[in-house]
Amino acid sequence: MTQPILQVDDLATYFGHVDKPVRAVDGVSFSIAPGQTFALLGESGCGKSMTALSLLQLVPAPAGRIIRGRINFMGQDLLRYSEAQMRTVRGNEIAMIFQEPMTALNPVLTVGQQIIETLQQHKQMDYAAALQRTLALLDAVRIPAPKSRIHDYPHQLSGGMKQRVMIALTLACEPKLLIADEPTTALDVTIQAQVLNLIKDLQRDTGMAVLLITHDLGIVADNVDQVAVMYAGQIVETASRDAFFSNPRHPYSKKLFAALPTRHKRGQTLEIIKGSVPRLNRIFSGCRFVDRCDFAWQACHDAAPLWLAEADKGVRCHLYDPKVAKAAELNPAIASPTPSASATFTSTTEAPLLRVHDLKVHFPIRKGLFKKTVGHVFAVDGVSLEIGTGRTVALVGESGCGKTTVGKAILQLVTTSAGQVHYADMPYGQLDKATQRRFRGEVQIIFQDPYSSLNPRMQVGEIIAEGLDVQEPTLTPAQRQQRIAELLAHVGLPDEAISRYPHEFSGGQRQRVSIARALAVNPKLLVCDEPTSALDLSVQAQILNLLKSLQDKLGLSYLFITHNLLVVEYLAHEVAVMYLGRLVEYGNVESVLNQPLHPYTRALLAAAPVFDQQGKQQLHALEGEIPSPIAPPAGCHFHTRCPQVMPICRTHYPIATRQAEGHRVSCHLYSDVARQQTK
Repeated sequence: MTQPILQVDDLATYFGHVDKPVRAVDGVSFSIAPGQTFALLGESGCGKSMTALSLLQLVPAPAGRIIRGRINFMGQDLLRYSEAQMRTVRGNEIAMIFQEPMTALNPVLTVGQQIIETLQQHKQMDYAAALQRTLALLDAVRIPAPKSRIHDYPHQLSGGMKQRVMIALTLACEPKLLIADEPTTALDVTIQAQVLNLIKDLQRDTGMAVLLITHDLGIVADNVDQVAVMYAGQIVETASRDAFFSNPRHPYSKKLFAALPTRHKRGQTLEIIKGSVPRLNRIFSGCRFVDRCDFAWQACHDAAPLWLAEADKGVRCHLYDPKVAKAAELNPAIASPTPSASATFTSTTEAPLLRVHDLKVHFPIRKGLFKKTVGHVFAVDGVSLEIGTGRTVALVGESGCGKTTVGKAILQLVTTSAGQVHYADMPYGQLDKATQRRFRGEVQIIFQDPYSSLNPRMQVGEIIAEGLDVQEPTLTPAQRQQRIAELLAHVGLPDEAISRYPHEFSGGQRQRVSIARALAVNPKLLVCDEPTSALDLSVQAQILNLLKSLQDKLGLSYLFITHNLLVVEYLAHEVAVMYLGRLVEYGNVESVLNQPLHPYTRALLAAAPVFDQQGKQQLHALEGEIPSPIAPPAGCHFHTRCPQVMPICRTHYPIATRQAEGHRVSCHLYSDVARQQTK
């Protein structure tokens, strides 16, 4: 049997006071074989990233400390290494891809300087050899024109390219173990597929082992050999990928699968995991998942479950302990928990609430002393769509295609260059200030990052009251307090939240505060800009359930901006696919996702992580980068990346053609003129 390259035994990392520590990692054990990909799966706050930092002895000191355990890497216990010895391991033998490449890369050094510096430090290469090796690495991670890109700074690169530079940096010294901490969080599906396929290709070529830290089941489905599920500082289940996806055993694992949005769950509420991850500074007398578990009985409160291992899988749960299960005399109610109630959501089909026609937003590029306009950024270049009352239109596409700018232009948060926005049959952009203020209350926005969009110096009650003070100034203090309490109840937050600050909430709770703030002024249309991006599955399910129930109760309409196609399948009625400032396909969600017409839509669907019960799939990455909106390609903007490009695509932009009821596409493949020219 192959000896593991990494063997972790009873690892424990604590923070805070010795008498009442926060047990971030509390007795974690696992092993990784050479060439194997091992996934550590779980919610935010469960200890995944801290486990990775502990392996490299990067635990923040003096607050954090490794109190026990053994980290056997290639026959050596890393916990016995000094800091000087660890410096020879980090980046050289064990490398780490951090979650956010913009903060992990040095902003004042070019990407070439950062890789060259690493090679000179660990491999004692001279500058010329390090330069050649750097160019080869950038080419290996598919950075276009590496000889010119080597002089770029991180801020000059797209998100996907920054992540690829980060991969090149970590692989510079050919490490034996790569730790990838959420390497694709918040990336587009196309860039995500590129990054994941790149890691697999490099792993195949070099034979390195990979520890993949993620909360995304779709990523786990395609890219791992072994899975470990982590909860509240402990590993609660391990299994091979196939065994895990065909038969998850721990109640927490089952809940993660139940919370996943799919088209089969349309019109139903998603399963949620009640409560949140417990505070890790408490003393646990029983199972750490007991307060959130549908299977729990008295034994779960009284005693902590043992780790039960068999063959290549293990689980930490009383349900699988014959002694405890027999003593409890399980009844059918325990063995088969009652599923969450489902509800049918209705929507109206009245005249469109919002009409957007040929919307354009061109940002001027100014240079020189007199700020002369020398060009434009064609962020939005002719978008038309409609949103009916009680309907959801999803706007999907890669980063940089103009999705967020469309949402801001609808709210008049950016100046439009051309086009019309009609709200309730009134030209929204042409209203006088007083009328526009009244209508602004009916169109609100939920921003992607609630942490940065909520004022950290204001309490939740004050944040929600801001809109009320502007739109309903005649409310008495008592009426205002009652209204705030009702809004908090609407979004599932307790009354005491009114006096707390944003930093005191979890990510999902902060997003609920953002929704409550948007609802305060009784809107009819919400622009939701990636409201579930980077959220855990359980929190995402809570937010989607909330949005769907509010739509059913209040008849709200949504423009839902996202790159998560699973969310689109579950929530949207219509979907608009955007590429480089223009819509390339538009139609009802069943038609577009079941029978995609545009090559770009097909590429998005092929790159999206979707899995069957065995967890088997193959991601097909869309090659190349989205062109610059400053100088869009002539003809069809997608022709530079399209596998079905024709000569006419390089010279003429295709007009939109209607292919079915409510389904239109802008592609020469469906143009009679183009088809005749190709004959």
